[in-house]
Amino acid sequence: MIVSRLRSACLYLLPIVAILGGNAAAAFAAVPNNAAKTPVARTASHKLQPMDLIKIQFFQEQELDRDLRVSQDHKIVLPLIGPVDVKDRSVREVEILVANLFRGDYLVNPQVNVTVLEYSQRTVAVLGAVNTPGPVVLPPEKQFTLLDAIARSGGFSRLANRKLVSLTRTLPDGRTTNHTINTDHMVAGDSADQWIVKEGDIVFIPERLL
Repeated sequence: MIVSRLRSACLYLLPIVAILGGNAAAAFAAVPNNAAKTPVARTASHKLQPMDLIKIQFFQEQELDRDLRVSQDHKIVLPLIGPVDVKDRSVREVEILVANLFRGDYLVNPQVNVTVLEYSQRTVAVLGAVNTPGPVVLPPEKQFTLLDAIARSGGFSRLANRKLVSLTRTLPDGRTTNHTINTDHMVAGDSADQWIVKEGDIVFIPERLL
């Protein structure tokens, strides 16, 4: 009986495959599976930032699953638990933290998976003698150098003084530092420091005196 049903199903599908031809696989694969919730990354070492959107999943406890946005004060709100501080914690560390919070009182052996659905947008300002001055969005999970930021701003203009590029940075304690950088040395490979830019940095390229 089972063999007969399988034979009938194959005969039913043959005309469909013939019509679709080589595109049959593509036609079936084109249907998205919950595309709106597809994670952009799951990097265990990523430290959560305010406005990151994360998915927290509990193995065999789906009623506890949540999509959560990290607040400006580095907190997420968990079901049953309430607000939890995730400042300076990586994705993996948050998994361990959440599992420990639920262990005992709520779950016997919680298994927690945390995934980044959407990264917060981090920017630096590149101003002065570049072809497209303005904010530059830093890519997530990647170090971005001073030259990368300038290239993303359209590169130096023809009047740029590449030997006196200014980098202004606000430190966690509120102090401001200013650095003057000769980017010609960086391009030539004479500088060991590539100057990794950070969120909130201000890069200014002056013009040369003619």
